[in-house]
Amino acid sequence: MAKGYVIRNQKGLHFLTFTVVGWVDVFTRDIYRQIIMDSFGYCISEKGLVLHAYVIMSNHIHIIASTENDVGLSAIIRDFKKFTSTRIIKEIENNKGESRKEWMLRLFKYYAKFNSNNTKNQFWKQDNRPMELLSLKWISQKLDYIHLNPVRAKYVEYENDYLYSSARNYSEGNENGLIEMELLDLNDF
Repeated sequence: MAKGYVIRNQKGLHFLTFTVVGWVDVFTRDIYRQIIMDSFGYCISEKGLVLHAYVIMSNHIHIIASTENDVGLSAIIRDFKKFTSTRIIKEIENNKGESRKEWMLRLFKYYAKFNSNNTKNQFWKQDNRPMELLSLKWISQKLDYIHLNPVRAKYVEYENDYLYSSARNYSEGNENGLIEMELLDLNDF
């Protein structure tokens, strides 16, 4: 990992990106998106993740997160990525209706060859590109970036229409989002 891209302040507010190797469009299926949502929920309730914003795109995820946990954000993210990669690959292997199964598994196996930490498959790119958000300007910019990502990708016309995003949480007072989160109050910064 590049020296500039590490989480130095383990309790700080960070923007992170998780990218599937080869930009494989895994998250076009509800079953795989649900694994991510369930894992967010688990990390929130059991590991101390504080999720402030997210979007699940077809081949990557953006989040704004923090923690007050002494274990630190790096450990939570490591566990999240390890669990989700194992669970998603297992689901792909066992999914008889997955038309892309052989192709995806072949790619995950290929990318594992370049990572000595993986013996069989690699699902996520190793680098999360963490960026600590220290100013209102950066927080606002990254929050907008996350929520407008599905609009820019032409998935939806309006950010609130995209189901797998925290845009609904922010626009409707956390009522219609898929997961309860700690919303960022930009007046606090």
